[in-house]
Amino acid sequence: MGWWPIARTTDVSPGEGRAFEVAGRTIALFHVDGQWHAIEDQCPHMGASLAAGYLDGCVVACPWHAWRFDIRDGSWCDNPRVKIDAYRLKVEAEEIWVELPGDPPSR
Repeated sequence: MGWWPIARTTDVSPGEGRAFEVAGRTIALFHVDGQWHAIEDQCPHMGASLAAGYLDGCVVACPWHAWRFDIRDGSWCDNPRVKIDAYRLKVEAEEIWVELPGDPPSR
């Protein structure tokens, strides 16, 4: 596991989500109430971008069929035993980092 740069804190406005490509993955990054959250961007139902979904607090609804996921842990709101990947984040000097498998690029 290593820390990969994903975005700057100015890249996602409060109350919004945005998708970023990092290490061969598409990750949905959300900014809610001063906190950052990251989950797998692809809805497991039919593959829609969750970053393009409808955000209500810490729940994002898929824009195609309204499957709802908690952005804090990736759990599906209708059956919390089902989850998509959620990622750990850290912020250093206005840069957001995501923890992913593999060797990150050197700083």
